[in-house]
Amino acid sequence: MIQAVCFDYFNTCTSAVVRGEGHRRTAEILGVDPDVWLAVLDSSYPERARGGYGSLLAGLRRLCTEAGVEPTTAQLREAAAVRLAAVESDAPLRAEAVGVLRALKDAGVRIAIVSDTWVELPMILPRTPLAPLIDAAVYSSRVGHTKPHPAVYAAACDKLRVAPAHCLYIGDGGSHELTGAARFGLTAVQLRAPDLGSHLTFDAEPDWRGPAVASLTAVLDLVGTPMLVG
Repeated sequence: MIQAVCFDYFNTCTSAVVRGEGHRRTAEILGVDPDVWLAVLDSSYPERARGGYGSLLAGLRRLCTEAGVEPTTAQLREAAAVRLAAVESDAPLRAEAVGVLRALKDAGVRIAIVSDTWVELPMILPRTPLAPLIDAAVYSSRVGHTKPHPAVYAAACDKLRVAPAHCLYIGDGGSHELTGAARFGLTAVQLRAPDLGSHLTFDAEPDWRGPAVASLTAVLDLVGTPMLVG
């Protein structure tokens, strides 16, 4: 019996992530060439997602050093606000996300968000409509490991107070999260929504051969929970 569901956040609870102009605006504020800035973001992602870059301001300063510039504190503060807004804007919630999580919650199913992320999502998630619907949030930057490390799934099961065998994991497949979840004993299911394919992701697993669904709504069928809202 499924007692809990772990949802990846980006590209799963949200629609396909595509970098918007806010990232180039961040680079301009910091005095960095936008293309150089995006390259530094990509190369630093694994360590940032493990928490290695510290706070948003400290991390932005380190990224600027890697890009060859030394911004002022005022520039960093302005850039931090713009970056946070950009990350949030890049990843709007899927239309069905709130309804699906509410139906699960109403049915007594425990819910966790399990995400590879730097410091942004811990700042963004509490102000989204998902916040009152979840029982736990597991952020890679706080665990010190990214998916598919078993520590991530162990943290989720511990917070949810559920054995892996009774937990469903839903994700688009970034970071080899599905393979990691399955190896830890969770039932892993890939979200193959129509908007996914050219989305921003890291270390995807295109060779996943396990179960898949085309929408978050289908998760309710897997759990045996009716959709109680339109």
